[in-house]
Amino acid sequence: MITPDSAYRRCEEITWAEARNFAYGIRLLPTPKRQAMAALYAMSRRIDDVGDGDWSRDRKLAALEHLHSAIGTLEAGGVSDPSDPVLVAVAHAAGRYPIPVGALHEIVEGCEQDVRGETYLTMDDTVRYCRLVAGSVGRLSLGVFGTKANRRLHPDVEASRLADDLGVALQLTNMLRDLREDHQMGRIYLPEQERDRFGVVPGQWAPPESVGALIKHVAEQAVAWFERGLVLLGYLDHRSRACTAAMAGIYRRLLDRILAQPTRPLTERVSLPRREKALVALRSVSGLRP
Repeated sequence: MITPDSAYRRCEEITWAEARNFAYGIRLLPTPKRQAMAALYAMSRRIDDVGDGDWSRDRKLAALEHLHSAIGTLEAGGVSDPSDPVLVAVAHAAGRYPIPVGALHEIVEGCEQDVRGETYLTMDDTVRYCRLVAGSVGRLSLGVFGTKANRRLHPDVEASRLADDLGVALQLTNMLRDLREDHQMGRIYLPEQERDRFGVVPGQWAPPESVGALIKHVAEQAVAWFERGLVLLGYLDHRSRACTAAMAGIYRRLLDRILAQPTRPLTERVSLPRREKALVALRSVSGLRP
């Protein structure tokens, strides 16, 4: 059986190699929380890799069903494969923190939608998908971060809901940034009703001016989701707040770049230079809002 320390090291290797934006944020956490977040990322990445891989549709769905089973074992406090570093790390993290491990099922469900070629008619449909694949990550992360009371915030607002909203903002930004790559995989996440309204050719990202108008429209909605979700910062301790603000700040700046040039995702993948990411992280440590 692999030790927790070895399992965490493997999860951190996966995180540093595959998720630079995420890694910038979790570096700001104390070691146990950083390890737990790396474990959750590695598990989420495993799920995504099934959906994005080259296997047949049936083989992917079978693999995702196997992941549902592995997650069910984690929920029950066990590990289906004690030699698997990712499962061992997630199980150990769930023993340290009140992580809602069952939310991992939602990520699998979102991936199943990708594999089956789900189509999205309305913005509500798109947001529902965002909640599955990204809102769930926000709620999982909140289990690691923990929350603190904040009397200045509206008493009816729950931190888990805010984490979910912030996940929607991040995923909408991802969708806009990855427009071309997703299309190459046969995926169109922006809703059909909105595409029709802006005059986008069915099944294509054309003409550019219509697509640009649609991208601007969705980006403006993402800004509103960010504004709602960032209220979560008031519920977090300093280190967790800095981590969340760093990740959100990077994506918020990506969104600003997309808003400035809405047709840019049609020709290139919008990104931030490493220096700007470091600046966002520094601002976050200083307690500044993204």
